[in-house]
Order: sequence, then C-alpha cells, then structure tokens
Amino acid sequence: MKARNRRLAWVAGGVGAVALACALVLNAFRANVVFFVSPSQIAAQAMPVTRHFRLGGLVERGSLRRDGDGLTVHFVVTDTAKEISVIYRGVLPDLFREGSGVVAQGTLGEDGQFHADQVLAKHDEKYQAPEVGDALLHARDNERPARATLHAAIGATDGGSPP
Repeated sequence: MKARNRRLAWVAGGVGAVALACALVLNAFRANVVFFVSPSQIAAQAMPVTRHFRLGGLVERGSLRRDGDGLTVHFVVTDTAKEISVIYRGVLPDLFREGSGVVAQGTLGEDGQFHADQVLAKHDEKYQAPEVGDALLHARDNERPARATLHAAIGATDGGSPP
C-alpha cells in the first residue's frame, strides 16, 4: 500500500470514528431530553401519552389527598387556566405546599392523570422555576383570569405587591 493510500485510509477512519462518536452522543442527548409542559398544553393535547416529561404549575389549594398507605399522594396542578390531576407515590419534598409552585416529572396515563415519579417544590418565596413562571403568564394571557388572583397565587417575583 502506498503512503498516500495509507494516509487516506487513516483520515477516512478518523472521520468515521468522529461521526460515530457524534451519533452516539446525540442519541444519548435525545434519550435524556425531558420536556416541560403546562396543564394548558396537556389540555391542548401537545404531549403524547407515553412520553416522559415535566409538568409545572401551582398546587391547587384543597386538592391534596393522601391514600391510606401514607405514600401515595393525589393533588391537582394548575396554571390558573387549566388543571391536571397528579398521582405520586413517595415522600414529598419538605417545601411542598398547596398554593405553591411545583414541577412533577413523569408520564401522562391513559386515564388522563399524570403519574409522577419525581416531585420538586419551589425553593423559597421569591424563587420560581422560569418555565413555571412563563407557563403561568402564558396561561394568563390566553385565558385572562383576574390579575390580582394570579399575582396572589404565584407571588410577585420582585417582592412588590400586585399591580
């Protein structure tokens, strides 16, 4: 084999190895991507039933209910326009409260309920996940709920009072 052909074979092998590595990395990213949706997007049927995603919004007041086993919890997540029922089996975070922000990760069941395998509560009174805040404001713009009710529910992020 001539030196030129040998060099060409090495270059082709290197390009092939880089292409294979890129394909494997991109496949791993695609498999681990978890989308964020709001209850309004689920109501609009924007997510397939079997897809793993994150549901964000506010825990509706008066919706928290525990089963007799002490681990299974039912609650409703709302974006002030639409709501979806959530089932979670496990220990809830200490900061989980009715009326506060929550992000639940799981799948939408064929029964129309969200089956969560992880629940995250908001950090403190001033923090809110950007996706949750955007979803709440988007729902407000689409459904036009009372402005004061929305601000009371999500809390003014700048520490001020509702306009």
